[in-house]
Amino acid sequence: MKILLPVDGSEVSLKAVRVALDMKRQGLAAELVLANVQEPANLYEMMTAPDPEVLERVSQAAGADILAPAAALLNAAGVAYETEVGGGDPAHTIIDIAQRYRCDLIVMGASGTGALRSALLGSVSNEVLHAALVPVMIVKADEERGDEDEPGDA
Repeated sequence: MKILLPVDGSEVSLKAVRVALDMKRQGLAAELVLANVQEPANLYEMMTAPDPEVLERVSQAAGADILAPAAALLNAAGVAYETEVGGGDPAHTIIDIAQRYRCDLIVMGASGTGALRSALLGSVSNEVLHAALVPVMIVKADEERGDEDEPGDA
């Protein structure tokens, strides 16, 4: 089995990596692929750095930096993995990476922001869940404490 672990730098995406590690520790024979998706350059970035190679290097470096904490978790556990930094629309790129690496499962984090959205999945994870051709496991964020949108908080 091959598992894709999309990482966006959030704590909940690292929690998804920990969930996959726990599945391996419990005996699941799985290969892991860490992935990060960088959004395309905006007009300002293209005007200030018109060389596409510079933009690509910056994007790859940013993606590698975001993947570093997840890679550290896997390295500490002695687990081998592959990495991919893609560019484009996050949900579609995650699905493309899963297909390219022939992943059997996507394990990813999702979180709402504030009390009103706490029950909803993030838009990227929701789109991946509905469009992926393989099963998707959504790892939700831990319930936030002291959320300012909650009644009774001072």
